Amino acid sequence: MKKLLLLTGMMLVILIGGLAGCGESSSSEKMIKIGVTQIVEHPSLDAAFEGFKEALADNGYIEGENVEYIVKIAQGDMSNNQTIAQNLVGEKVDLIFANSTPSAQSVLSETDTIPIVFTSVTDPVGAGLIESFDKPGPNITGTSDTHPEAIPTTINFMVDEIKPNSVGVIYNSGEQNSRVQVEVVKNTLDERGVELVEVSVSTSAEVKQAADSLVGRVDAIYIPTDNTVVSAFESVVQVANENDIPLFAGELDSLKRGAIAASGFSYKDLGYETGEMAVQILNGDKDPSDIPASYPKSLKLVINKDAAEAQGVEVKEAWAEKAEFYQAE
Repeated sequence: MKKLLLLTGMMLVILIGGLAGCGESSSSEKMIKIGVTQIVEHPSLDAAFEGFKEALADNGYIEGENVEYIVKIAQGDMSNNQTIAQNLVGEKVDLIFANSTPSAQSVLSETDTIPIVFTSVTDPVGAGLIESFDKPGPNITGTSDTHPEAIPTTINFMVDEIKPNSVGVIYNSGEQNSRVQVEVVKNTLDERGVELVEVSVSTSAEVKQAADSLVGRVDAIYIPTDNTVVSAFESVVQVANENDIPLFAGELDSLKRGAIAASGFSYKDLGYETGEMAVQILNGDKDPSDIPASYPKSLKLVINKDAAEAQGVEVKEAWAEKAEFYQAE
């Protein structure tokens, strides 16, 4: 009997030990940490992050199961933006998703080892993020949010249909991506013999005053994909509607907010493309340096009829031959 009890006890110890071992194996399964840095909250950047997460989920990286997102928004504050970069590097995350030019610049300045994938960046080469699209940096790659033909398509449509003598642009000169876009706008308008009137802001709180300053000076307004201005886009729409100034934008998400027309693409799709890059890195299939940076894969001109009427512009059915009309969701 004593031998039987001893044997039974030993079996229980082994069984309990085995179960404990299984529990340790399950709980020690690594949770992947992805740092997310975004300069401000606005529809385009938010949609890009949504697409990024969707791409990872479609490839087995599920938030709350095997992925933890550490999301930080700088609220347009460049000092805060740099602190976020330092904190994410300090967290020793497995990968960083940098959503905007200043966000990507800050994290790249803090690490040359943690993989970085960026999006919503206008000119990644000019911003010093990558050497070239074909040969990005050792630990960084991503997607640009500017199709080479996007700005000229919108500006030429504006000039052909509105026939302005002068066009105003509001932007934050501290954003490298915005300076690049304004230069393209200026060159395109110069070719068409139209004057560009520039107004620079430092914060979103200055946007309304900047828009007011253009009243009586310009025949139309163009807003590039400037994070500071787009985050306060409704302020520009208010001025445009009250003064019958046709308003055009650099991305499609601003159409539902009151722009007449924009040439662009889906930021959610762009974020998804970026997420697919991250998947290759997380799977261990490729290093960032092996993945070429890319432009958006599609481009379309879209017109908001309601915004046109609100800003005193007659909608022409012939526009359907060169663009599609915006449909509210």
